[in-house]
Amino acid sequence: MGSPPTQPALLALFLVLLLALYLARRRRAGGKNRKYPPVAGTVLHQLFNFGRLMEYQTELTRRYRTFRMLTPFSNYIYTVEPGNIEYILKTNFANYGKGSTMHGVAEDLLGDGIFCVDGEKWRHQRKVASHEFSTRVLRDYSSAVFRDTATELAGIVAAAAARRLDISDLLMRSTLDSIFKVGFGVSLGVLSGSSEEGAAFARAFDDASEQVLRRFLDPFWKAKRLLNFSSEAAMKRSIHTINNFVYGVIDRKIERMGKDQQEFVSSETCLNEAVQDRIVQEARAASGTTVGRDDVGAQELAARLTDDAIGKMHYLQAALTETLRLYPAVPIDVKCCFSDDTLPDGHSVNEGDMVHYQPYPMGRMEFLWGADAEEFRPERWLDDGGVFVPESPFKFTAFQAGPRVCLGKEFAYRQMKILAAVLVCTFRFEMWDYADATMGYRAMLTLKMDRPLYVRASLRR
Repeated sequence: MGSPPTQPALLALFLVLLLALYLARRRRAGGKNRKYPPVAGTVLHQLFNFGRLMEYQTELTRRYRTFRMLTPFSNYIYTVEPGNIEYILKTNFANYGKGSTMHGVAEDLLGDGIFCVDGEKWRHQRKVASHEFSTRVLRDYSSAVFRDTATELAGIVAAAAARRLDISDLLMRSTLDSIFKVGFGVSLGVLSGSSEEGAAFARAFDDASEQVLRRFLDPFWKAKRLLNFSSEAAMKRSIHTINNFVYGVIDRKIERMGKDQQEFVSSETCLNEAVQDRIVQEARAASGTTVGRDDVGAQELAARLTDDAIGKMHYLQAALTETLRLYPAVPIDVKCCFSDDTLPDGHSVNEGDMVHYQPYPMGRMEFLWGADAEEFRPERWLDDGGVFVPESPFKFTAFQAGPRVCLGKEFAYRQMKILAAVLVCTFRFEMWDYADATMGYRAMLTLKMDRPLYVRASLRR
C-alpha cells in the first residue's frame, strides 16, 4: 500500500479542482468583462494556517487591501477599505446579509438568533432588542450588576496578592457572570469558582465557536457531521453541553418568575503602567475619591462610579477603544452577496460570494492609522483638550456599523469602564514574566488568547 498523500499533494489536487470550477463559473458568467479582486490563495491555505489565522490574514492584507481566497463553490472576498465596508454595511445593505451559508454553518450554535438571520426574523429581533437596550431600567440595573461584579473581582484579586493570576480568565468569568445576571437575573457563580457547570458551558462555547469558524474553511465538514467524526463529533458534544446549560438557566428563571408573581468586559489597558497611572488619576477625579489614601475600598469606589462619573472618563474611553482597535472582539465578520455587484474600489462580487471585512487586520494598517498603527497609543483618540473623539465606524469596525451596528455598544463600554476603573484604581498590574509576554490567538468567531495571561497584582497606594 502506498503512503498517504502529502500536504503539498493535497493542495495541488485542490488547486486543480478549484481551477476547473473557476473556469466553469467564468463560462456561466458569459465572459463578462469584470474586474475581480486578486487571488491570494485558497481556503486550504487558510486551513493550514488555522493556528495563526489572524496573523496570516494580516500578512495577506498588507499585500492586498481587497483580495479573494478560492473555494470550490464561491469566492471568499476580504477587504479593509472603509469605502467598501460602508457600502456593504450601509449603502447597499439590502444586498449583503448573513445568507444561507452563514446560517447553515452556525445554526446549531446560534439557531435563528439575531446574529444568524436576515429579513423579517432579523427586523423583529432587532426591534425588540433595540427597545430593551434603550430603557433606563436596563441601564440602571446593568450598572448595579457591573459594580457588584467589579467589587467581587477586586476581592478575588486582593486575596491572591503576590500570586500568579490569569487575568484573561478572570475577566472572561466576570463577563459571563454579569451578562447572565443582567439577561436572566441568575447568578452563575463562575467568577467565584462555585459553578463547574458554568465553567463547562464557557469551555463548550469556545470549542463550538472555533468549530463554526473551521467549517468555513473545511470543505468536508458536512461529511464529518454526517458521520459524527473528528471535530464534528466534538462539536456535537459541545452543543449538547451548551443546550443543557442554557435551557436549565431559562427553566430556573421561569420558575423564579412564577414564585415572584405568587409572592408579590483588555489586557493592554491593564499592563501599560503609564496608561494605568493616567486612568487612576482620571477615575479618582471623576469619582471624588483617593483609593488607598482615605480607606475607600473597591466597593465604595464602585458605588461612586455613576453614569455621570464614567461619562467624564475620556482617557479611559480612549484606552478601551485603542484596545478594541488592536484586539477587536470579533476579528473578522462576513456577509453574503445576494446578487452580482461591484464594490466602490472597482472589484466585482458574484452572487453567493462571501464578503469579509476584517477588524483585526484593519487595526494594523498604516494607511488607516499611520506609521504607529501597531503601537498602543490611547492619545490618538483624544483632541487637544483631552476629549474623546470617535472615528468613522467604517474605519473602526469593532462594533460593526450601519443597520446592524451593535446595540450593546454603550452597554459594553459601561461594563468595561466600571471593571477597569475599579481594578486599576485598586491594584497595580504587571506581567508575571515579561519573557513570556508574546501572545497568540485561538481561531474562533471571537478573539481569544490561546493561553493564559499571567499577571502580578499589588495594592495601589
